[in-house]
Amino acid sequence: MPTVEEIQRPIAAELKEFEHRFREAMRSRTPLLDRIMHYIVKRKGKQMRPMFTLLSARLFGPVHDSAFTAASLIELLHTATLVHDDVVDGSAMRRGFFSINALWKNKIAVLVGDYLLSRGLLLAVDKGEFELLRIVSRAVREMSEGELLQLEKTRGLNFSEEVYFDIIRQKTASLIAACCAGGASAAGQQADAVERMRQFGEFVGIAFQIKDDLFDYPGSGTNEATTGKPTGLDIKEKKLTLPLIHTLQQVPPEDRRWMVNVVKNRSEDSKAVAQVIEKVVQVGGIDHARRCMLDHRDKAIAILRTFPENEARLALEGLVQLTVERVR
Repeated sequence: MPTVEEIQRPIAAELKEFEHRFREAMRSRTPLLDRIMHYIVKRKGKQMRPMFTLLSARLFGPVHDSAFTAASLIELLHTATLVHDDVVDGSAMRRGFFSINALWKNKIAVLVGDYLLSRGLLLAVDKGEFELLRIVSRAVREMSEGELLQLEKTRGLNFSEEVYFDIIRQKTASLIAACCAGGASAAGQQADAVERMRQFGEFVGIAFQIKDDLFDYPGSGTNEATTGKPTGLDIKEKKLTLPLIHTLQQVPPEDRRWMVNVVKNRSEDSKAVAQVIEKVVQVGGIDHARRCMLDHRDKAIAILRTFPENEARLALEGLVQLTVERVR
């Protein structure tokens, strides 16, 4: 598997330029807001989305100003959704640091998320990037619909794999799809190439979410020591992951009733949760999820290989591999 440094090599200079532009986009004349923006910037993650955006643009030639606008807009939007998600979930931590709502309370956190979203939209408007705005606005709509669909379906804990894929396509994959489509659009590509890159990003995003699901189970190539995520955490939070959904569809009705009861009513019972996880392993839920993840990885790479081979395409292939082989 390639390292992050190897993947970043074709856009190393562009990533530095992006970081500078992103910091500038986060500035505010309001002292409290500027202090919070500084806190957010200092604790940014792995920059997966800017990498997808800039590499998608680099696939078609030199990276122009439009691609930096695309990367900044999407990262501002992504950061806004994380801030709002922490408020909705009541999360006190984000990537090992205190969340905005934990430090400054919910009202300020909601306003900070709104500010980040508005900065992104204004950045695109001020640059006249209306096609980019259309691509990203579609992603915002789908993310909201996906969250609401999940809230609606999770109450009964009985939705199918088809519904699961609808949810993660909207909730998770739509933003990575926007990165790739936005990068291609910023490079001046025609609608066909932009759509192919959007589909590529969608398949990668689905594989990414399935990989996230697998972190909850032993025997998936990860464990608590390497991921920092306690086994069974998703079950304890009453989240339906692909291995669990597949298992619920395979087991006899009495086992299904017992498993649903544990998730809905006994999710704090560590012994019962461990028994559910054992059943998922026995029935093949993990193997099924891994096959689905690798299938979506292969579909993504197949689309990518419809474009001429160059350094950026190879880096994107490496980024896809990193998505499914990461240890958190």
